[in-house]
Amino acid sequence: MNKRFAHSRNAFLLFLAIIGMSACTSGQPVPVLPMATQAQPFAVVQLSKPTYTPSPTITPSPTQTPTLTPEPMAQAEIVVDTPTSEYVAPAQNNSAAPIVYTGGKYILVDISEQHMYVYDGEMLVYSFVASTGMNNATRVGNFSVLNKIPNAYGATWNIWMPSWLGIYWAGSLQNGIHALPLLPNGATLWAGYLGTPISYGCVVLGSYEAQTLYNWADVGTPVDIQW
Repeated sequence: MNKRFAHSRNAFLLFLAIIGMSACTSGQPVPVLPMATQAQPFAVVQLSKPTYTPSPTITPSPTQTPTLTPEPMAQAEIVVDTPTSEYVAPAQNNSAAPIVYTGGKYILVDISEQHMYVYDGEMLVYSFVASTGMNNATRVGNFSVLNKIPNAYGATWNIWMPSWLGIYWAGSLQNGIHALPLLPNGATLWAGYLGTPISYGCVVLGSYEAQTLYNWADVGTPVDIQW
């Protein structure tokens, strides 16, 4: 009984061996069962969201425009030489002592000739063509040089009156002797009209003649205006 069982078992084992060899020699690949891959552990990192901070906008400072200060210019106390009440000149100082002139200089203006004669004692030193006021606006009489201003300003017409010699007051205004007036653009007013009554009351000379008289005359020099 045992022998029979042993024989049967051996036969069965031989059968399995034959089957295994057949499988190896048949060329069929033996399937490989995938092995479970163990998941790799990883760390969870808490990332902070970056905060965007805008750069400040730089506003340029405004460039300051330099203030130009005009150079001072000599200005007359006379506003205008037209004897009208529309314009106001500084008040006269009536308390001042009168000017006493003892020299030999003397200025004569002849309205009828439109001419000026300049004397030093008995000697005629200058003879100038002149222009007096239109419509007899220049006053006749004996006067004297009251003041000297290198370049007087007439605000009414915006003109400059070089070599100003003030000679008399017409109400609150002052008339004088001066060169041909200059306009703001540098043009000469009344150029070419010397020798004819053209002014508003002043005695007008050429530029060179007025400068010569200005340098020669003193405050207090007598001025005689006549027909």
